[in-house]
Amino acid sequence: MPQLQYQTAGESHGPGLITTITGLPAGLTLDIDMMNHELARRQGGYGRGGRQRIETDRIQFITGVRNNQTLGSPLSIMIANKDSRLDDAELTPPVYRPRPGHADLAGSIKWLTTDCRATLERASARETAARTAAGAVIRCLLHEFDIEIFGFVRSILDAKTNVAVSFDKLSDLRKKRDQSETYCPDADVTQQQIQIIRQAKVDQDTVGGLVEAHVFGLPPGIGSSMDWKDKLDARIAYAVMGIQAFKAVEIGLGTGCALLPGSKVHDPIRFDAKLTQTPCLGFTRDTNNAGGTEGGMTNGQPVVVKGTMKPISTLLKGLPSVDLNTKQPEQSQYERSDVCAVSAASVVMENVVAFEVGRGFLDKFTGDCMTQIKANYESFMELARMLPIEPPSQTLADG
Repeated sequence: MPQLQYQTAGESHGPGLITTITGLPAGLTLDIDMMNHELARRQGGYGRGGRQRIETDRIQFITGVRNNQTLGSPLSIMIANKDSRLDDAELTPPVYRPRPGHADLAGSIKWLTTDCRATLERASARETAARTAAGAVIRCLLHEFDIEIFGFVRSILDAKTNVAVSFDKLSDLRKKRDQSETYCPDADVTQQQIQIIRQAKVDQDTVGGLVEAHVFGLPPGIGSSMDWKDKLDARIAYAVMGIQAFKAVEIGLGTGCALLPGSKVHDPIRFDAKLTQTPCLGFTRDTNNAGGTEGGMTNGQPVVVKGTMKPISTLLKGLPSVDLNTKQPEQSQYERSDVCAVSAASVVMENVVAFEVGRGFLDKFTGDCMTQIKANYESFMELARMLPIEPPSQTLADG
């Protein structure tokens, strides 16, 4: 079967967004309520702008689904835009004064125009609704194998939580995150973050932050060390850096590895026979600085991904820019935007990580239908628990 992949289409103020996913197995039951919940979470968070009060993002299957189960054919999803006004020159006028930090200037020069509108319509973070939908589809598959993903906001500006994430605390952490207006599972830090966003709005400024995603329940061996394009951590990094306004990605300890010797960085390997029936197959670690990947493959520990989102490029007060027609100094043009979208970014990252994990999972346990994939998964886990497997006896053929 073809490798799992997806493509998005659509503009910020066009009729809607489309996600097309290929390489899905047949027989995967889709949880539409969960998928719509992820879209709703992406629209939430303290500091979002007026667009979120207009849209109510919902999943609409166009192809590839019958009775909420995948057919194995390309799956197409539509997310309609209520604020569809792309062809209205008064409501979506030309933009001649590019915003520093946005795609405006580079895109206008790339496509040899002084109007930034075409670039910004596609470069807009509105497109991330389509990517969130793709990730939510794959989460339905991962749930079939008890693989759980938890994303949250670690910090906004300098308001940072030190909360530790572990599987046994997952239910409590989710509850606290979902009660937080900034998607931070720390009530005190949430209030600090709200104050920061509130002050940024007063100052007509914007703020960014740090987000994290943790993946639990993956067995060792997802990804590969044989080809750099198949390394799971590389795929994850590529996907996360592709999210609008992200400027850095870390796996596990990340840049902190540069500050410590190897004896303090690498995670000692232990074996606990009582855990052989779990996804880690009994192999445990004292620490998880590697973030669950070694050599581009999962090692049985939770996969930990960290992303840095810069402050949004559209400032109410503008920044020094130029008019692309006159080349004269001007303040950058304002487009309706958010003061802070870090909360939404945590949802997007959680779901793009889910998709890459699912892609690696299907590469390893490939099959045309869910029944075949489950059989392949169980067969591999059974063989892995049997290690060391005795090699077949060698006999010489008659000469």
